[in-house]
Amino acid sequence: MQMMTWDVLLEMEPEEDDDEDGDIVLGNLEQTIVPTFGNLESQHNFRTPETAEFNGKSDALYFNDGQRRIDFVLVYEDERRKETNKKGSNVKQRRKRQAYESNLICDGLKLEATRSVVDDKLVFVKVHAPWEVLCTYAEIMHIKLPLKPNDLKTRSSAFSNFNWFTKFFQVDENIIKPEQEFFTAPFEKNRMNDFYIQDRDTFFNPATRSRIVYFILSRVSYEVKDNVKKFGINRLVNSGIYKAAFPLHDCHFSWPSQDVSCPNERYLLYREWAHPRSFYKKQPLDLIRKYYGEKIGIYFAWLGYYTKMLLLAAVVGVACFLYGYINQDNCTWSKEVCDPRIGGEIIMCPQCDKGCPFWRLNITCESSKKLCIFDSFGTLVFAVFMGIWVTLFLEFWKRRQAELEYEWDTVELQQEEQPRPEYEARCTHVVINEITQEEERIPFTAFGKCIRMTVCASAVLFWVLLIIASVIGIIVYRLSVFIVFYAKLPKASNTTDPIQKYLTPQTATTITASIISFIIIVILNMMYEKVAIMITNFELPRTQTDYENSLTMKMFLFQFVNYYSSCFYIAFFKGKFVGYPGDPVYWLGKYRNEECDPGGCLFELTTQLTIIMGGKSIWNNILEVVFPWVMNICRLYFTASSTEKKTPRWEQDYHLQLMGKLGLFYEYLEMIIQFGFVTLFVASFPLAPLLALVNNILEIRVDAWKMTTQYRRMVPEKAQDIGAWQPIMQGIAILAVVTNAMIIAFTSDMIPRLVYYWSFSVPPYGNHTDYTMKGYINNTLSIFNTSDFTERSRENLDSDLGDHTTCRYRDFRYPPGHPQQYKHNIYYWHVIAAKLAFIIVMEHLIYSVKFFISYAIPDVSKSTKSKIKREKYLTQKLLHENHLKDMTKSFGVIAERMGEVIDNNLRPKVE
Repeated sequence: MQMMTWDVLLEMEPEEDDDEDGDIVLGNLEQTIVPTFGNLESQHNFRTPETAEFNGKSDALYFNDGQRRIDFVLVYEDERRKETNKKGSNVKQRRKRQAYESNLICDGLKLEATRSVVDDKLVFVKVHAPWEVLCTYAEIMHIKLPLKPNDLKTRSSAFSNFNWFTKFFQVDENIIKPEQEFFTAPFEKNRMNDFYIQDRDTFFNPATRSRIVYFILSRVSYEVKDNVKKFGINRLVNSGIYKAAFPLHDCHFSWPSQDVSCPNERYLLYREWAHPRSFYKKQPLDLIRKYYGEKIGIYFAWLGYYTKMLLLAAVVGVACFLYGYINQDNCTWSKEVCDPRIGGEIIMCPQCDKGCPFWRLNITCESSKKLCIFDSFGTLVFAVFMGIWVTLFLEFWKRRQAELEYEWDTVELQQEEQPRPEYEARCTHVVINEITQEEERIPFTAFGKCIRMTVCASAVLFWVLLIIASVIGIIVYRLSVFIVFYAKLPKASNTTDPIQKYLTPQTATTITASIISFIIIVILNMMYEKVAIMITNFELPRTQTDYENSLTMKMFLFQFVNYYSSCFYIAFFKGKFVGYPGDPVYWLGKYRNEECDPGGCLFELTTQLTIIMGGKSIWNNILEVVFPWVMNICRLYFTASSTEKKTPRWEQDYHLQLMGKLGLFYEYLEMIIQFGFVTLFVASFPLAPLLALVNNILEIRVDAWKMTTQYRRMVPEKAQDIGAWQPIMQGIAILAVVTNAMIIAFTSDMIPRLVYYWSFSVPPYGNHTDYTMKGYINNTLSIFNTSDFTERSRENLDSDLGDHTTCRYRDFRYPPGHPQQYKHNIYYWHVIAAKLAFIIVMEHLIYSVKFFISYAIPDVSKSTKSKIKREKYLTQKLLHENHLKDMTKSFGVIAERMGEVIDNNLRPKVE
């Protein structure tokens, strides 16, 4: 029988606290009791790792004995060789590390220490988990392991007749062999014979072994301070006691290992997945999941599915763009703007009070031509299509996600997930469970939880208000710089200067403001990321899934306001509250509100989207590709690594970059922000899905290249789905219907043009005999008498176009001299009614279709439901039958022994 051991704990003097993991108050926290191996009577009797020299095998994944596999690597800098004067600090760090490693050995792990080949100050501690330890913790962690091979037949695909075509995009099965499928069940040591154990060395794959070892490393203690037990590898790494902790890659990415027993999975992933020449191939999701774990696997599965669905949206978007481009020459209202006899004769009112002159309408000729491409009937069709597309994407992804849950054994993952060590450390308050009526421990009382939630909500609200303040600053910039650009307003549309021809004051203001807005977005993002992590750590979620979901909601709320606020301003506020020249509306009592181009603000919104979306993609790709590559090059250079020296696998991996706990979170965040651009404002930019498609094709391979070549191997983690990102996308999909309907109604000029065509081009309001767009520009520009300017505006009038008694402005108002002069005319009320009717009809139509699609497409396909039920049935049957066999065998033995006893008692005694 194994004896329970006491941990080696150091009584330390008070010192600075660390940030990660937690503190356990001794006597107040009941931990999971697991057997450890060996006995340690004195806290000074440290158990030390085995020492070994590098054996010259650069691809070795085993201890020097060639038998024990390396499941994890810890790296530290030998304090005795540090060039520092803080000797006391070095002694404390060394004792903490010695206590920690001794406790790891007491928990059954095997350690082997090897000094670095390149830098003799570095020591690599290799960690191996023996069979008994793996079995013990597999049961504690409820890890599902194979019972028997899966004998369920898979249905043939509906596209099986096109195998000759799809085979071109498939990964060669001779290179990456399909994974064998098994029926699985949570592991139990007392039922070990029921599991499919052909080889103890391969029963737990490397990813599962690393996951179990990391579970142990995160919970082993090393110090007692003020009756508080400190524990966890994360805390030791953050405090500098260890330099790094990571599982090993199995080989070099560029060539296979010389070890015949090595599966070379990293090499295969690089060759068939991460290499640029494989950009057109399907992703080997099963191998990704096997090597990196389900959490990374589900991310790439989602990203691949999203990219595949973008292909359809991109095709329709390009078709709508081409429709607008081909028909731009038939755009009657644009022709009127560019016509010298119409647009050239219309004198527009100044758009500001100081330095802004009168100007001719035809100087906006080029922008009106571009606007015809995006503000066309195709835009309406595409907006309706995207409202349906996003629903199809989300519903079909749910089905695909359910299939992956079954295939990757994560159907009941929530029941398996363990609390975070940080949460366990704070569980000091005893409460009575209402259901079990037993005592349990929680980290804080109800009042304490309310305090934490209030503090967290206040912090998030403060940062959201900070973003809104930055948006207001951008608006003030736009209003003030517009005057500067207007001072150089081109006086005629036939100028030969290309800058004056294309760069109007509105365009120049939009471009510069968009660039400044993007820079502010990047800076605020960098600041808020750290704040959001601090807030979530203070909130103390129970499990890792809860932690990531909480952080996700905080980060997305911030990013939503940060990225989309400027777009919402242009789409729904700019030019909507400007008054008229005789009574303008002022921002902050000083700056006159911006007006839209005579063609509307739609083209300006398109420019804003292009700059932010394109700049974001370029900036992120630079960070993802160039930054880790340069850092790895510099790290190798400064460590004086030489190609002449043979370095072991663990040392090669140490010089790679750390992905970090939230590395995958930022990848999701980047894609969800892009998803918002593709859906929320797509009515103004039908090419957005195409840009997203091109970016995602590169993104998949860049992320794959980054993970396989530039980053250390991440600790494999389980994940059932994409977490809080799913409801976020559903919320965006619902909001997208409203935003696109409002963009078409209020930002574009589609509704005013339709109202003019069907009502105001013919009697009783119009003079044309047939429905036509002729005269639209003249009808939508109101007349203003220059004598009605306010004193504030009249003092600063600047005009070199001669004296004018009237000028035109963009609005629907009665002319001067009318009994209701400068009041909204009948055209305005017709347009408002049509816009509201359009929004109601479009929203109800798309929402009805979305509801029908959601109802008609089940979240889990019938075949997947059948497979899940079949697996549960066969698993229960198998375990039950084996249990009955054991019971029958046990009863048989008992019956046999009882028979022998009875027989002996009844047999007559022989004298």
